[in-house]
Amino acid sequence: MSKHETPLTECFWQTCANGAFLPEYPLVRRGSECAQRLVDAVILPDEPHRRASVIDYPSLAGRNVIVVQTKCGRLGMYLMGQALFSARLALTCGAASVRSILLCRFSDSALFPLLKGLAVLRY
Repeated sequence: MSKHETPLTECFWQTCANGAFLPEYPLVRRGSECAQRLVDAVILPDEPHRRASVIDYPSLAGRNVIVVQTKCGRLGMYLMGQALFSARLALTCGAASVRSILLCRFSDSALFPLLKGLAVLRY
């Protein structure tokens, strides 16, 4: 995570979410036919509120999961795609349920309406 994204992601965890916070969680490990896919954070809301790592929770199977993707700038299609497909990847990891959060500092008047119908939290 970048030095600018990390505080934004951690602030969300501290103020809006409960559970174990796992930064830079690998949803897909690097292989001969695929690249590693990291999310900025995974939050496990049913676990105690603490910082954790992939070593503590090597599998998401059967867990309720919040995936977080963060960009410090304006909402963009790249971030929207990351949030959408990170959730789908977490499901392929066996997660029982997935909530996807995208965090950014600024909205975009053309793109924000496309999120309509999805749960959108603004704070």
